[in-house]
Amino acid sequence: MFTNDQRQEERTGKYGTPRVQYLQELVSKFQNATDEGTKERIAANLANFAYDPYNYLFLRQLNVLELFLDCITEPNEKLVEFGAGGICNSCVDPANAAVIIECGGIPLIIGCLSSPVRNTVNYALAALYYLCSPATKGEILKPEVVELIRKYAAAEAVSISFSNLAKALLEKHVSES
Repeated sequence: MFTNDQRQEERTGKYGTPRVQYLQELVSKFQNATDEGTKERIAANLANFAYDPYNYLFLRQLNVLELFLDCITEPNEKLVEFGAGGICNSCVDPANAAVIIECGGIPLIIGCLSSPVRNTVNYALAALYYLCSPATKGEILKPEVVELIRKYAAAEAVSISFSNLAKALLEKHVSES
């Protein structure tokens, strides 16, 4: 599932495209795309790459985390979903989390909690779970945000994943307060 240098070489072969080059090509295609469908597909692809720790350094080098944050600000709900997914997939890494926080990502992720797209809400809840720390608690655990998270925790009938993620976030970060 996760990649390392040896596995990457086996998969791409002697003449394959190095991962960082491939990711750079995706970023360039995204930046030059005018078609929303193309942007959506590329953002989804990049979000999938954000799942593998092997790619974390490349994502930072190529400013993909910032690209994900930009996607969250778009009116296109698919781009928001894939941006939130990319943030969620990558923020478990402390260096990635630092970039997301430094780039003002927390308010953007909090904004995703009110998305009409279930995946976006799930990604936002999970990202906040990982981004919440003593340094970010004040920004994340504002009363209105905690109230919303509590509503999701109580919404088992609507979505068990909302409920479970919200409960985990509350148990880990609010119960300690």
